[in-house]
Amino acid sequence: MRTASLLLCSFLLSGCAASRPVAPSPSAAPADSTEAALARITVVHGGAGPWVVAGYRMGQSALQRLGLKAGSFDLEVAHHAPAKVQYTCIADGAAAATGASLGKLNLALVDEPDPSRVATTYRRRSTGDVVTLRPTAGFVERYRDLPRERLAEAGREVLTLPDAEVFEEVR
Repeated sequence: MRTASLLLCSFLLSGCAASRPVAPSPSAAPADSTEAALARITVVHGGAGPWVVAGYRMGQSALQRLGLKAGSFDLEVAHHAPAKVQYTCIADGAAAATGASLGKLNLALVDEPDPSRVATTYRRRSTGDVVTLRPTAGFVERYRDLPRERLAEAGREVLTLPDAEVFEEVR
């Protein structure tokens, strides 16, 4: 009797699980696909506005420059920004692109009161190689303080812009 009850519960639970909507897996589509990138960003951040997408683009570029893959424990990320949502969104984008996180102790948010000094530093621990990237002045001007209803459209747009319009390297 107990076995039959367990089987029935298992069957019912599996039916419920199958009928629930499931968030798209960011890794299900090719990494370079727009929809896959937006899904990955949304899973981490809850949306895909221009600032988080910029952080994602910066993180992708840093991984390539440092010769690392997403999820590498050899990566350390420090995001310097004021405690203001649009600037801190970049850190979530970096997390979505690189797999760095507060829990893995390889992502840090560093308070930088001056918005003109927003930058994200990516460091390969094993070699000491560093890449520091920041949003371009043009990006900041174009996407600063957008109305909430325009964020998704602007995020999709940022995903398609040339790197040079979104971010630059700090030497």
